Amino acid sequence: MKKYIKIISLVILSIILIGLLIPQNLKMPVVGANSNSYNHNTFWHGGWGSSVVHKGVDVFAKKGTGVHSSTKGIVLATSEGNKSGKFVTVLGPKWRIHYYAHLDEIKTKRFAFVDQDTEIGTVGNTGNAINTPAHLHYAIVTIIPYPWRIDDSKQGWRKMFYLNPIDFFKNTSQQAYNPTR
Repeated sequence: MKKYIKIISLVILSIILIGLLIPQNLKMPVVGANSNSYNHNTFWHGGWGSSVVHKGVDVFAKKGTGVHSSTKGIVLATSEGNKSGKFVTVLGPKWRIHYYAHLDEIKTKRFAFVDQDTEIGTVGNTGNAINTPAHLHYAIVTIIPYPWRIDDSKQGWRKMFYLNPIDFFKNTSQQAYNPTR
């Protein structure tokens, strides 16, 4: 029992430290991707099937292309869901959850510590993306809501929990993962 309490305490302490101390410094998670690999107008785009709006960005690449964590953090979950297919969630700095969906393969484990050099999976088209070209659906969910981001769309109140990954890609366009650096 004491062993489990120590493990749980270590995980909680790690989560607190990740949220408070580690700088964000996001990088493009798909190996070799650039600003031509995604549509710049898809975040919170309406008419997105049962999801109503698109809460992230789809980065297109060849199936099997490496997906690295966009930031340092701890893996909260690895699983397979109906819409998301194979997915990984990482808790990163500023209490933000980074969500990587439609993976072809998952290459990490729950509670693993990751950084931008850690391959967490590969690009795929699992879940509701089965009939689409291979891509990574990448979203950033914040635990601390931004109420001033509420808009008038059908799910506008939910927007306060999502950040536009494209804004971070624009700020770090030269920092795409490149294994030769």
